[in-house]
Amino acid sequence: MKIIAIGWNYANHNSEMGRVETPTTPTIFMKPDTSILKDGKDFYIPDFSDQIEYETEIVIRISRVGKNISAKFANRYYDAVTVGIDVTARDLQERLRKEGQPWEISKAFDNSAIIGEFSPTEDLNMQDLHFKMELNGEKRQEASSSEMIFSIDQIVEYVSRYVTLKKGDLIFTGTPTGVGRLAIGDKICGYLQENKVLEFSVK
Repeated sequence: MKIIAIGWNYANHNSEMGRVETPTTPTIFMKPDTSILKDGKDFYIPDFSDQIEYETEIVIRISRVGKNISAKFANRYYDAVTVGIDVTARDLQERLRKEGQPWEISKAFDNSAIIGEFSPTEDLNMQDLHFKMELNGEKRQEASSSEMIFSIDQIVEYVSRYVTLKKGDLIFTGTPTGVGRLAIGDKICGYLQENKVLEFSVK
């Protein structure tokens, strides 16, 4: 299985990061399966970064093989959704960008794709799916899929043009405003439609 992630998919997050222009196509990067952290296991801050940040996102799970999928049929290719954290080594990412180098290692390191418990999509409105994240009991990020620049189905269409999707693949769909640092002792909770689906501690 593979993890596909989308960047720059919420206008308010783009603004907080200093990006003015609106993307005309989805920005894609990938994470290996070794980046997955699940089942509420603790996240340990790595020793190669002094600025580890959270990015809360809707995550969909692909349910069948697909290639060149039309957006109008995209919902047939995923069956479950959850909240996830795309963990980013921001200082490393910024350095690599300035040097003109690929920045995958700032996003794709071990345990950097934290996922919660999946819920079936059949009874959910995927075009207006609400999610939020609390850090130590304080709300830090909150948004709806309706605020995405590229909808979930548009993302599936675009990604499948270049990469064959397979059963079990995960797609992180982008983060809204409110990203910030993680520190030892933090406790993260993620909610999908007010249901807690994600909970872990930072060590």
